[in-house]
Amino acid sequence: MYINFWYPIARADEVSADKPLRVDLLGMSFVTFRDEDGAAHVLADTCVHRGGSLSQGWVRGGRAICPYHGWEFGGDGKCKHVPSLVTAKIPARAKVDSYPVEEKYGIIFAFLGDLPEEERPPIYEIEEFEDEGWKSQLYVYELNAYYERSIENGMDPIHNQFVHPKQGQPMLEPEMQAKPVPMSDIPWGSKFYLPFGQKLDHDTDLKGDKTGERVGAAGSWHQGPNQLVTYIDLTATNSFHQYMFEAPLSESKTRVFFINMRNWLLDDEYDERIETVTLEVVHEDVAVLEALQPSRTPDTNTKEILVPGDTAVVRYREYLKDWDARGWRIDYKKLMAKKGDVAFAIPCPGRRESGNWVLDTVPMEPGNPEMIGSATRDSKIGKADVA
Repeated sequence: MYINFWYPIARADEVSADKPLRVDLLGMSFVTFRDEDGAAHVLADTCVHRGGSLSQGWVRGGRAICPYHGWEFGGDGKCKHVPSLVTAKIPARAKVDSYPVEEKYGIIFAFLGDLPEEERPPIYEIEEFEDEGWKSQLYVYELNAYYERSIENGMDPIHNQFVHPKQGQPMLEPEMQAKPVPMSDIPWGSKFYLPFGQKLDHDTDLKGDKTGERVGAAGSWHQGPNQLVTYIDLTATNSFHQYMFEAPLSESKTRVFFINMRNWLLDDEYDERIETVTLEVVHEDVAVLEALQPSRTPDTNTKEILVPGDTAVVRYREYLKDWDARGWRIDYKKLMAKKGDVAFAIPCPGRRESGNWVLDTVPMEPGNPEMIGSATRDSKIGKADVA
């Protein structure tokens, strides 16, 4: 799990100015709430007085109030009022980490890291989100699996015919499966887009509603470690564009915010039908992912026999190695070992501007600046990493 990326926190309609909401993510706890102007905020969920959970308190006047002794924290993370200090000055150290927030697509996102704004990887831009010819549905679900395995599943074009017998697409032609999947790099990620292969005997319950000349192409790409895009272009006029923003709660649990866009069957009466078909496919994936061994991505590709059809998975792992080299991976084992003895926080951008913080920064695995860019530049695709 990594710092310095945008993560989905909650549905926008779950976050209010009346009550704080606790969110678990990256092995840590956060509190989110709205101020009096309706702007959403995300803070570390630990009062620096005596360790109270801010999410168990309440919101008043746009501040998160600790239920233990009433300390009040603004959206900037700074303590604004201490009831027991009637006339004394509030200590400068009375602050908790506050994270940059964006509200998009009906989701509250937070940037969990300390990079300055100009260096931050972006939230994926859904260009067609507000277009009249497209309709969106947002599904949120959890699975007992590691998020990297989930992203890899989305970057895998050869599992569909086995895991999704009704859908079965995109499917590589047999001769294509013997070659590396054609890949291209995008900012902060990699991409493939392929024509459909053989047509299976089965199809989804939407088969009879297709219109337009058959295009038959699909592809997936990732941006950062936790954002996945899948295009399924069934015909010239019938497409699903799917965007998954994944929130790793721990090393064994993931919450997925899934935006399903479609440019056909746009009337509300089709929503339930589309949802049923879509979530059927999702649950097929979940059943496989929850049974994987090892449950987390192996440290080395030699612990799995990879084939040319795994090209996109290998490329994703090369990007992970690059973010490892930057020192952005959380040392989760050390975090779990020390949790309970130490109150940790994901470092926020404010830590670059001031010191004297009470909460310790989450332990990180050491990076290697000399190796930054080497994993993605010197790709092993088609060489030793695949059979």
